Amino acid sequence: MAGSTDNRKLIEGAYAAFTAGNIPAVLQAFAEGITWHVPGRSPLSGDYRGHREIVEFFGRVMDLSGGSFRIRIDDVLTDTSRVVVLCTVSAERNGRAWSSPEAHVWDIADGKAVAFREFQGDQQAEDEFWS
Repeated sequence: MAGSTDNRKLIEGAYAAFTAGNIPAVLQAFAEGITWHVPGRSPLSGDYRGHREIVEFFGRVMDLSGGSFRIRIDDVLTDTSRVVVLCTVSAERNGRAWSSPEAHVWDIADGKAVAFREFQGDQQAEDEFWS
């Protein structure tokens, strides 16, 4: 149980740091070689690897949303090597507001996040919003 509690704290801390705009603290939760997958066909979709590419991805999200991108954690499920965050993401862009449920799946090893996969509630709507 201790492992799952530690994993939950690690990931919840990363979300709190992201919300506060503290990207260095976010990166402390991530392994250097973390992989990051965003499905779909939007300008944000793709595979990212390592801190540099993820920081660039975060910058692109904030640029496209004019800094309005937000994540609200709805629930967190954990075990000894995985954390699943059920959340609601929202943003504004080009005069449009958007909000969608998502599942974020984190793989954890040696006290760090090593992989992230995102699953959207409505892939087509998300692709259209970011395009």
